[in-house]
Amino acid sequence: MAFNNIYKGKKVLITGNTGFKGSWLSAWLLGLGADVYGYSLSVPTSPSMYETTGLGRKVRQHFGDIRNRDEFNSFVQEVRPDFLIHLAAQALVLTSYKEPFGTISTNVVGTAVVCEAVRNITWDCTCILITSDKAYDNVEWIWGYRETDRLGGKDVYSGSKGAAELVIKAYWYSFIKDMKNIKLGIARAGNVIGGGDWAADRIIVDCVKSFSEGRTVEIRSPRATRPWQHVLEPLSGYLTLAWHLAEGRSGNGEAYNFGPRAEQTKTVFELVQDLAQMWGLDRENAAKLTGDVPFHEATLLKLNCDKALAYLHWHSTLHYEECVRFIADWYKAFYIEKDSDLYALTMRQIAEYVEKAQKQELEWAL
Repeated sequence: MAFNNIYKGKKVLITGNTGFKGSWLSAWLLGLGADVYGYSLSVPTSPSMYETTGLGRKVRQHFGDIRNRDEFNSFVQEVRPDFLIHLAAQALVLTSYKEPFGTISTNVVGTAVVCEAVRNITWDCTCILITSDKAYDNVEWIWGYRETDRLGGKDVYSGSKGAAELVIKAYWYSFIKDMKNIKLGIARAGNVIGGGDWAADRIIVDCVKSFSEGRTVEIRSPRATRPWQHVLEPLSGYLTLAWHLAEGRSGNGEAYNFGPRAEQTKTVFELVQDLAQMWGLDRENAAKLTGDVPFHEATLLKLNCDKALAYLHWHSTLHYEECVRFIADWYKAFYIEKDSDLYALTMRQIAEYVEKAQKQELEWAL
């Protein structure tokens, strides 16, 4: 009965649904009884979670460019969704250095296209627009960033996320705020890890590929500290925010941070060693330093999630060790056990996650 059963029988349109987060979100919503529609440019990787879990047979899929205003608007008008969740983005820092213009056009113009489509909605619809923790102007202080802190970015990726936030703000105050049929929320999260991610230049992906082939992992920034969180953590936040908005229990047009427990802040090197141990390998010899840092990447960035706790009664569920175990179990099923039903495994992990949230008496899970 998670999320007060609000998604059962409802149409949910997800942009970027073929990606890592989008695939997990699609699976969860299908389990909640939703009718899931997807809008994505393509399947971004091979292998991919979208394909290995067979989501293409379960989701009503449309392949299109999020920058195409007319095509996306037509799709929204055709589907008439009850919920619209915008995840479509160029989400990799390294790619932003190789393709700066494509990153900006996808993340900024794509967001504007979604806002344009929202303007044309004439039925009741709850919209969640996802940006990133990188939207904040990172001054590398030790405190978590709050929703009221300055947005911006010194690199293309961060700048594109900060700019997307400004686009949302402009559309909200110029048009959407006065639309009685629209409920809108902004969500910021980052450093999401979990089974089913095969994006390039991602530490977990590098680890599991190396472990499965008997190679040592090469890492470029071993001391970089990240507040790691399993993909289900922010997704539970997005779904909680949409539920509260739809029922009029949350302020309209506001932003929320979704991040992990303070204990989850670990170095890249610690994460690699812990994952190796879960894989059954020698943690001391699991990784080596390449010394090759091809671009500037912030060493510290974490979020203050007090607002989500106060207004949505949300906080993260998994402890760090549980997060690492979830990841190891998923990838071992793919690489070692050759499990042919990864959708069933994904649903079991979602069920275990919900059960842990219930034991913690989190409102959304009861």
